[in-house]
Amino acid sequence: MVARAQGSVVELDPAVVGGPAAEICAAGLQSIEIGMGAMRALGGALGGALGPAFAAAVERLFETEGRVIVCGVGKSGHIGRKIAATLASTGTPAFFVHPTEASHGDLGMITPQDTILALSWSGETAELGDLTNFSRRFSIPLIAVTSRADSSLGRAADVVLALPRVRESCPHDLAPTSSSLIQLALGDALAVALLRQRGFTSSRFKILHPGGTLAARLKTVRQLMHAGAAMPVVPRGTPMSEVLVRIAEHRFGCAGVLDEAGAIVGIVTDGDLRRHMGPALLATPVEQVMTARPVTIEPDSLAGSALELMNRKRITAVFVVEAGRPVGLIHVHDLLTAGVV
Repeated sequence: MVARAQGSVVELDPAVVGGPAAEICAAGLQSIEIGMGAMRALGGALGGALGPAFAAAVERLFETEGRVIVCGVGKSGHIGRKIAATLASTGTPAFFVHPTEASHGDLGMITPQDTILALSWSGETAELGDLTNFSRRFSIPLIAVTSRADSSLGRAADVVLALPRVRESCPHDLAPTSSSLIQLALGDALAVALLRQRGFTSSRFKILHPGGTLAARLKTVRQLMHAGAAMPVVPRGTPMSEVLVRIAEHRFGCAGVLDEAGAIVGIVTDGDLRRHMGPALLATPVEQVMTARPVTIEPDSLAGSALELMNRKRITAVFVVEAGRPVGLIHVHDLLTAGVV
């Protein structure tokens, strides 16, 4: 490894990094350490003086009938775009408006039903002036994210999220680094608090993320399982000679064992076969070979949960069960084919 942690301090591992690379890595690690300190300062503030304002901001955003309008200039603008995207993807309608474009007509995008979330580290960003005046003129709620509550933006806002004054990690304490980091962290905190406030579910998340790996993980087991005649199942009492035929026919490497009521009571896998291999195997009743009380999953579980279960149990297939009875089987290959990783 390149670095090792000593308490809250990250240090270079001299056994790995030496020579000219050491100085370069040391500069990077110093930046990370300063950023960690800024995050700790933000955590302390949120647990103290910033807490009531944070709660008020979440309530204001939760009650917004329109959209959350996020705005900022420079690095604050870049962070604002990400915050708007995170809010929108977690159930809070939001979009980013650049303050300069707002002054040239994009103010028309903002309605009295909206709430403005304005980011400015100094609170004196001149380009925010028209947006601030517009919000006051039409009584549009304004939430300020700034390090100076007494700034022009802070004084105009309905709610001020006063960030702790932190040192930038650049050697001149000028380039927005640590300040951008805690702006982003606060935006994520707002989004997560709102997500919880709304009771935002994984099903709703799936609707807003129909593409990519996230969409695959949000599919349900029911959508991917093999059902009906595609399930390799046998009744209790079946000789292993027939069970082996059933396993070979379905190519899942296993077979479920059912009792007289159709409930699953066991599973036969290649591991069971190896443990019972011998001259008498073919005539042996399946219940003497099976593993009782097999691992199962419900059909409305997420595909991602099925993959986590298989990894944890170190198995490749799981029977899908409702009220004790198998309704399907899902194999790890089904998850991988669907893009669940």
